[in-house]
Amino acid sequence: MPQKIIIDTDPGIDDAMAILFALKAPELEVVGLTTIYGNVHTDLATQNALRLVELAHRPDIPVAHGADLPLVTPLKQVAHHVHGVDGFGNTNQPPPRGKPIDPSAAQFIVETVMAQPGEITLVSTGPLTNLALALALEPRLIEAVAGVVLMGGAAFVNGNVTPAAEANIYKDPHAADVVFTVGWPLTMVGLDVTTKIVMTPDYIADLRSAGTRTTHFIDTINPFYMTYYCQTYHGLNGMHVHDPAA
Repeated sequence: MPQKIIIDTDPGIDDAMAILFALKAPELEVVGLTTIYGNVHTDLATQNALRLVELAHRPDIPVAHGADLPLVTPLKQVAHHVHGVDGFGNTNQPPPRGKPIDPSAAQFIVETVMAQPGEITLVSTGPLTNLALALALEPRLIEAVAGVVLMGGAAFVNGNVTPAAEANIYKDPHAADVVFTVGWPLTMVGLDVTTKIVMTPDYIADLRSAGTRTTHFIDTINPFYMTYYCQTYHGLNGMHVHDPAA
């Protein structure tokens, strides 16, 4: 049986790849996307998530709009310099036809997990605000969720925002404190892992050769992201794909 997952996401170029790869993976069943600020503001993250499910011919997958702000601290800047103003490398994608569902991201997480206890894994590729809010709504999520997998943190390497802090944790440290200490089964995929994974130009060429609508989209949005990594990490033959690693 495929593992059911909810992806909490801030698309974002590498988020887009993670979502599209997950939708193609036979071992995964994506039951919903919830959106959060980070790479872009939440309104745009929601629009981008809707674009992605339509691109993948999966408009049946619900998209729930998440928190617009961190729990306590002011919102830090979003990552336009990495992902472009539109989150997709300034490629001017058409607007989605679909709309987000009515429940908030936190409420959708609660309702979906509690209806299927032990079956759903939460996969977070952005700041952890929605997960913390869901726990505040329903503390029994701790026992009901199959697990939590998150892209975030830096255990034994430097951060990518400050010498200690990784971006997803940095943008809502109070939510991260809740998520890391509440006691549910959690797997952290931090910079220790993701900076060892490099998507090379040769790999991108292989994707391009597949000639599908999805691979064409990935090829279209990647140049902005690749340029950022080539200019920032001298000598790196490619780009780090943090979110697909999770």
